[in-house]
Order: sequence, then structure tokens, then C-alpha cells
Amino acid sequence: MTELRTLGTSDLQVFPLNLGGNVFGWTADEAESFAVLDGYAAAGGNFVDTADAYTYWVPGHEGGESETVIGKWLAARGNRSDVVIATKGGAHPQYKGLSAATIKAAAEASLTRLGTDYIDLYYTHFDDETVPVEEIITALDQLVKDGKIRAIAASNISPERLNASLAFSEREGLARYVALQPHYNLVSRDTYEGALQDTVAAQGLSAVPYFGLASGFLTGKYRPGTAVDSPRAEGATKYLESDRGVRVLAALDRVAEAHGAELASVALAWLAAQPTVVAPIASARSAAQLPALLAAAELKLTAGEVAELTAASD
Repeated sequence: MTELRTLGTSDLQVFPLNLGGNVFGWTADEAESFAVLDGYAAAGGNFVDTADAYTYWVPGHEGGESETVIGKWLAARGNRSDVVIATKGGAHPQYKGLSAATIKAAAEASLTRLGTDYIDLYYTHFDDETVPVEEIITALDQLVKDGKIRAIAASNISPERLNASLAFSEREGLARYVALQPHYNLVSRDTYEGALQDTVAAQGLSAVPYFGLASGFLTGKYRPGTAVDSPRAEGATKYLESDRGVRVLAALDRVAEAHGAELASVALAWLAAQPTVVAPIASARSAAQLPALLAAAELKLTAGEVAELTAASD
């Protein structure tokens, strides 16, 4: 049984791999999404990530499709209390930004789509610097007081705004961010490492990185001279344009071979081994893609292997 981890200063206990819901209702239809969710839960997984904005960018979609699929799954399985549901607000076309009124309306719409009366972890999806942190935190705190949210978190925020938010929460005794969802992986380290990581460590937050597999690049299926038919191919193949991407794949190949593991498992295990990281996010379009992700929860890299991968990505 995989040991659960505590998320920041909250009472949320989560599986060390966060299942990404960005594909649900998009590249994974409802039946495939249910199969992925079932497989993840059967393996002991309990931490599902989504957002109200998923998947408004798809023609004919308006946002909220992923939450709706997850809500249907929770209802069908009757397992709401066994699953830690994380969703985000602030980027849905109808609920854009982080004014107090928008936060409240977005959260209510998410609750409806998820078919639940509480959200375990609620993120601000993108910071809205036109709104004072005091207004944002006060609005989130009210949702916590109302029992609609158990814990709050932030994504895509500057170190300055994160620190200001935490300081205001402390000063006023209001709900406080317990986690940060940064863009972070073996080929994208600059955004998180440094001031943001330092703040997360100093303030006792947990990092839950997104794009843990760099849009699929770190699975190893994108190689020089190889064409892959995927909606994410363009995002993934850009990493082949630098020596760094090629070096990282070579290091992943070596470490994966030593463990008899897949590259995706090793890339996620490297993330999980980083200070402050509690659960990397990864998504699967089909149940067949799940085992490599789940294996990361059990895979322990040696200090030497972590250092080798880090050096390859420097």
C-alpha cells in the first residue's frame, strides 16, 4: 500500500501521484475517463486534479467538461469521501479573473458540475494582479468558512504575490494557501526553482507540479526523426530543439534501464524526489497509459540517479 502524504499544513492526505483531469471529456471520452479513474482508484490513488476551464479551448466546448465527467464518475461510484478533488477557478471564459464575486460564482459552478457540496482543494488558476491579494484571500476564506472548500492553493503566481497572500492570511487569521501548483519538470525548471521554491519551503507549503511529463516529451516517445500523432505533439517536440532535451532523454534512458522502468516513471520519480514536491500531476488518455504513471509512486531513485538527471537538465 503506497503511503499517503500530507499536503502542506492541511489535513489532506494524498497519493504521491496526482491524476490530471485535463484530458477528461477531451482526448479521453467519458467511458475512457471512467476507465482511467477506476484504474487509478483501484491502485490506491485518491488525488484528482481538474479546473473549471478544462476544456474550453476545444471547438464546441465551453469549459467545465472535465469537472462534469469527474462529477458523473463520483456519483456512479459513490466514492466522494474517498477522493481528494482539486479544482481551479479564474480562467473559465464566463468566470475570468479573481474578483470576490467571480471567485464565489466560479466555485459555485464547479460544485454544481462536480455534483458535490465541497471541494477539497481549490486553486486560483492564474493570479489576477488587478485584484489585491486581500480581496482574493478574503473571498477564498469565506468559501472555507461556508464549508464549500476544505483548503486553498495557488497556481501560476509570482513569489511576491504568494508571499503577500501568505502574510495577509497570517496577519488576519484567514485561510492560508497550503499548496502551489507550478509548471515544473526535468526540462522546465526555471519558473519554479529559485524564489518560488524557497517560499514554498520556508512557508511549509507543498508543490504539486503540472506538466510533469512536459506535454508527453518525457515519456520518450518523441525522438529526433519520429512523428507522433497527438494533440500535444507540437508542445512536446519543441524540447528536441535544444541539446538539453536530448541530454535529458539519454539520462532517462540510462536510469530507466537500470530500474527496468519506463521513462515516464523515472521523470515523475525525479520530480517526486525534489524538495517541497508532494505529488506531481500526470494525465492518462487511456487505462493503458496508467501503469507507467502509477509506477512512479513506488519508484525510488538513488541520490546518484537524481543527481545525474539534474545534471543532464542543467
